[in-house]
Amino acid sequence: MADITAQVLASQIGAVWRSDWIVLDQAMIDAFADATGDRQFIHVDPIAAAATPFGGTIAHGFLLLSLMPRLAALSDQPRISSARIEVNYGGNRTRFLNPVRSGSRIRGRFTLLTLEEKRPGQWQRTTEYAVEVDGTDKPALIAEWISQFFT
Repeated sequence: MADITAQVLASQIGAVWRSDWIVLDQAMIDAFADATGDRQFIHVDPIAAAATPFGGTIAHGFLLLSLMPRLAALSDQPRISSARIEVNYGGNRTRFLNPVRSGSRIRGRFTLLTLEEKRPGQWQRTTEYAVEVDGTDKPALIAEWISQFFT
């Protein structure tokens, strides 16, 4: 991951970065279920989930969304060298397009949509975040995410 200035990153609108692959296993799904209380059987009961059209347990959509920081850290996306802090600001769109079976390999795809200085030293970035699943053409998730960082 390279360190660059906000001004240089602002010139890279449309750039795409991908993360390394990670395995989304049942232990991760179960830990998320425990943390959120979302223990719907399609996520945590392999026998019952096998009888559904999914054919087995699937990851929570919000688990995929929450993996954004981890996958971003595993990507070649440049880091703003002068950023003191970065915070989530919100999202414009989130769509869960395909289920992700337990044991699947996933990676993040990050596309820089906008980067603007809102006031001196306060930057707002909008990124399209997609979760790609190894062996499929259609992403599992696409979200347009907004963050702010302060230099």
